[in-house]
Amino acid sequence: MPKKVFVSGCYDLLHSGHVEFFRQAASYGDLYVGIGSDQTILHYKHHKSVYSEQERLFMVKSIRYVKDAYINAGDGIMDFVPTLDIVKPDVFVVNSDGGNDDKRRLCESLGIEYVVLERTPQEGLAARSSTELKKSPCMIPTRVDIAGTWIDQPYVSTYAPGWAITISVEPNFEIRDRCGLSTSTRRVIKSIWPYQLPNMDPEMLARLVFCMENNPERNDGIISGAQDAIGICVPALSRHYYDNHFWPETIETCSNETILQWLEAHMVLVPIDPRPDNCSVVTGKSIDEPKVRALASASQACWDAIMAMDLDAFAKSFDASFKAQVAMFPAMIQNTVPQYIEKYSAEPGVMALKLTGAGAGGYLVLVVDDADKWLASHEEAIRITIFRAGM
Repeated sequence: MPKKVFVSGCYDLLHSGHVEFFRQAASYGDLYVGIGSDQTILHYKHHKSVYSEQERLFMVKSIRYVKDAYINAGDGIMDFVPTLDIVKPDVFVVNSDGGNDDKRRLCESLGIEYVVLERTPQEGLAARSSTELKKSPCMIPTRVDIAGTWIDQPYVSTYAPGWAITISVEPNFEIRDRCGLSTSTRRVIKSIWPYQLPNMDPEMLARLVFCMENNPERNDGIISGAQDAIGICVPALSRHYYDNHFWPETIETCSNETILQWLEAHMVLVPIDPRPDNCSVVTGKSIDEPKVRALASASQACWDAIMAMDLDAFAKSFDASFKAQVAMFPAMIQNTVPQYIEKYSAEPGVMALKLTGAGAGGYLVLVVDDADKWLASHEEAIRITIFRAGM
């Protein structure tokens, strides 16, 4: 009769190193695995699990080297003790960096053989560890606002309803704070899902993020606009219609690959100075019906131009939307911003530009005649890659 072999861990970011460890441990007999619960991860490692305990249990049980697996009922570093009573193993296997004297002494007291394995990857594969994976760049998208910015605030849309247009963007560049790319909203998301968006309905996810960011305990009197949560959580290109409410009446998404590639071929980002500390872009705001209608009209024209892939019309409406923003919120243009606008407006190939987000610094979004050509001649520029996951 084969020996019973036991291993224990969280396996929250299951990778090839875990599978190889299971393979090696299974060479000692039938392998049983104890899995750290969601509560253990939260209390011991001080963060929520990426995958729920039931998902992790399913994945571990599906590995062919594993005879059976259980969610450990204990807590802390010795959370597996109740599982030992269930399995009654002959052998307890640990990695060299996962063993300790407490585990060794426990095994000695129970008559369980204690085996320490060195971390060795499967031949031909890179070494993997959860710690190193957690150092990998966060894959949560950011958002770039294209037109209609500010209409997601009821104090703007009360004068006239209209669309905000956003794209969800791959985070394949450094996303700096206070630079108009929804870093505060991304921080809210990362506090719960640190590495990637969960696999769920994008609109429902955006609602959850919006509610989390604007919780009832917030005491600064500021409500973050819904376009940030929607722009991040809803893949590809979207527009959302606001009419005197914080949440849009409808959200429309365009996932047409030809259109997405066309946008990527005609837009780039350029970093400029961040928004100054203690800067309020709503200072001196001037909002009335004609200005809001100009914003809404430009946004509608921008969407129509994108759908038609009409570059001249896109640049014209893109510029009109930005000018409508600035007319309502002149504090978007301050400090060093004018010199950047003047510089890049004069560059060959630039057809229109705007500041990202609430402005006052951060990034310029440029509409250009040829993104590849422009990127090749401007090392500071950043390619925009639209986030398509889940489409």
